[in-house]
Amino acid sequence: MRLPIGPGLLLATAALAGCTDPYAWPGTWHPTQVNDVNLRAMVADPADLVWGASGTGTDGQLAAAAVERLRNGHAPPLPDASISKIGSSAPSAAQSLDLGAAAPAPQGGGR
Repeated sequence: MRLPIGPGLLLATAALAGCTDPYAWPGTWHPTQVNDVNLRAMVADPADLVWGASGTGTDGQLAAAAVERLRNGHAPPLPDASISKIGSSAPSAAQSLDLGAAAPAPQGGGR
């Protein structure tokens, strides 16, 4: 015998009414500041988490000089990152298009 939807839904709701969040049950472990405790256990000096630690072997003047070169346009060019041409017999698409050539100057058109 099949129950109509109304009473079946009512029975299902009544059956699930006693279900609660399993973390709210008495005697269940509650994660209280677990991340902080684990992080403090992993660092050599927990005071570093509050005050920080200076880096060893850093040179602020060297870093500042690099930034100045970049700002003034005197940064060295990046190294060539193209794929090696070893074993290549045919010119690449960039070589056949001659992308490095200057565009021809326009002719005529003076006033």
